[in-house]
Amino acid sequence: MARILLVDDAKFMRATLETIVKQDRHEVIGEAENGEEAIKLYKEMKPDLVTMDITMPVMNGIDAIKEIMKDHPEAKIVVCSAMGQQKVVVEAIEIGAKDFVVKPFDENRVLDTINRVLYNFEQIS
Repeated sequence: MARILLVDDAKFMRATLETIVKQDRHEVIGEAENGEEAIKLYKEMKPDLVTMDITMPVMNGIDAIKEIMKDHPEAKIVVCSAMGQQKVVVEAIEIGAKDFVVKPFDENRVLDTINRVLYNFEQIS
């Protein structure tokens, strides 16, 4: 069971992710609706994994990932993006995100990705 921080400006998306991760017995230890909150909560809570939206007000996911990785290079961050954001997803991976899932969420894909990142499983195509 992992301790997970959910970051998305849409409450509905956070609720959807929470339902999915709890099915796999993970614990949601916090929620943030922008990058600034995500950085603050990461420092306070030291989660095992973060799901990070890209497009958010105040501070976007890319800037939040940069900040978190600067102080915590071991951070495990999974980007949650909409279709058509491939360029931004590539940038997120280059700056330290471990993987990504596409919105709307496929439950199995989300759980597979989270568990692969948490436990360093290789992706099997």
